[in-house]
Amino acid sequence: MTTSLQSATTLHNGVNMPWVGLGVWKVDNGREVEQAVQWAIAAGYKSIDTAAVYGNEEGVGRALKQSGASREQLFITTKVWNSDQGYDSTLAAYEESCRKLGLDYVDLYLVHWPVKGKYKETWRALEKLYKDGKVRAIGVSNFQIHHLQDVMADCEVVPMVNQVEYHPLLQQRELLAFCKEHRIQMEAWSPLMQGNSLDHPVLRELAAKYGRTPAQIVLRWDLQNGVVTIPKSVNESRIRENADLFGFELSAEDMDKIASMNQNKRFGPDPDNFNF
Repeated sequence: MTTSLQSATTLHNGVNMPWVGLGVWKVDNGREVEQAVQWAIAAGYKSIDTAAVYGNEEGVGRALKQSGASREQLFITTKVWNSDQGYDSTLAAYEESCRKLGLDYVDLYLVHWPVKGKYKETWRALEKLYKDGKVRAIGVSNFQIHHLQDVMADCEVVPMVNQVEYHPLLQQRELLAFCKEHRIQMEAWSPLMQGNSLDHPVLRELAAKYGRTPAQIVLRWDLQNGVVTIPKSVNESRIRENADLFGFELSAEDMDKIASMNQNKRFGPDPDNFNF
């Protein structure tokens, strides 16, 4: 399935999305994000994931320009923030994100959180952007099964991606099965548990067995579960390490060992109970 950093999954509209990307949550808009993005592209990454609320779209845009990579080679994701949700405000927010990124289009535009009473209107705006050819793919983030069902009840375009908190301690198996059934590509944010539990005995054992780091074991587990992953780092060697996932494969037995780690534990907010 995933043989190199250039490997991609095909979304249900035919667009190819890289299996591995760089996340830039909590990365400073200046030199920090510029370096991280440039290091990632130099290491072979094609996919960069940002969001309006991260406040670093401009820095990402500068790095993309400075990298020298052709636009067609890259896969850029950003997201509409909660305070901009609604039909007209989402359309305006998209244009502002493109301006900050210095891009004519983004490859994937996501509804960042399922804001009650707003996310369906927001989705209508994303459908318009998609039909108008302004984005290559559209999706959602932090949507539970019932949110997806609500959107799908009367949408014209089924979401192509659902980006959620996903890691060995929060495996969301029912959600993953639902997404696979409806050809919605699941994508993991905070795949490395925000640095927590990487010293878990199971991960340490498998890291020693495969001659890899615990982080590489977790990210490989994502890929073998059919989940796109976007680890965040601002460290050049870690960025390279996080991409080195293709020279080994976890056995079915070892996949099961990681599956046994599930605690339904969130490090981020609950999509059914947030107030921002």
